[in-house]
Amino acid sequence: MKGNYTKSNRSVYRLTVHIVFVTKYRRKTITDEILTRLNQICADTCIQWECSLIEFNGELDHIHLLVDLNPKVAPVKLIANIKTVTSRLIRQEFAGHLEKFYGDKKVFWTGSYFIASCGGVTIEQLKSYVQDHAYPVGQFPSR
Repeated sequence: MKGNYTKSNRSVYRLTVHIVFVTKYRRKTITDEILTRLNQICADTCIQWECSLIEFNGELDHIHLLVDLNPKVAPVKLIANIKTVTSRLIRQEFAGHLEKFYGDKKVFWTGSYFIASCGGVTIEQLKSYVQDHAYPVGQFPSR
């Protein structure tokens, strides 16, 4: 298997996930300025969690992140942290803008999220790779 893998003392890995966050009530609250700030916050948060933000973009009511995870990090913990930090900072920095959409409610994101793994190969390629490394029946090396 070939690819751009990260190497640590005891592991070699590439865990790439696609994450989507949606604004509360699908309100179209994200401006260009907010999107730029969200990108900065997400990148900084990923660094703190020893992960890498590969790609970031969004629309008026949601954002997409492509993140290389560190295997020491539980995806749900990273997601919770990114959502908490982005929500808090965006609500502080863009309070006047968000008040038009949410009033005095301290919300920004919905409670849910989307996450999907997105490795560099298909499931069929992985199956083939694993199958090609099988020993013929009865010829498994002794341990």
